[in-house]
Amino acid sequence: MAAALRAGALYFAAIFALGFLLGVVRTLALAPRIGETGAVLAELPVILAASWFAAGRLARPLGRALRPRIAMGAFAFALLMAAEVGLGMALGAAPFAGLATPAGALGLAGQLLFAAFPALRSPRRS
Repeated sequence: MAAALRAGALYFAAIFALGFLLGVVRTLALAPRIGETGAVLAELPVILAASWFAAGRLARPLGRALRPRIAMGAFAFALLMAAEVGLGMALGAAPFAGLATPAGALGLAGQLLFAAFPALRSPRRS
């Protein structure tokens, strides 16, 4: 289980860092030009592709067993939610207020896929 939690922490850290950078670009450059929903739609394929790649790479040492892969994704998702709430509160925003918007719903769907990817990735046979 320790390996799954370590993999989940690394998965979270890698994708959160990328998401933070893409979020800055989305907020400052894309959203003013194409709207919040359009900006999320532009960002989502990039972050999901990176998540898919990272999930496969980081889950590989866990083997073919499903339980550690589910634990990896669940732990990464829990860390992501904690970081989002903490960052939102630090910036004075209501953490879940945006979920009622189309952009917020798309973001949440992407986060749920992020959580599922470690379990969905089929490890290569060695």
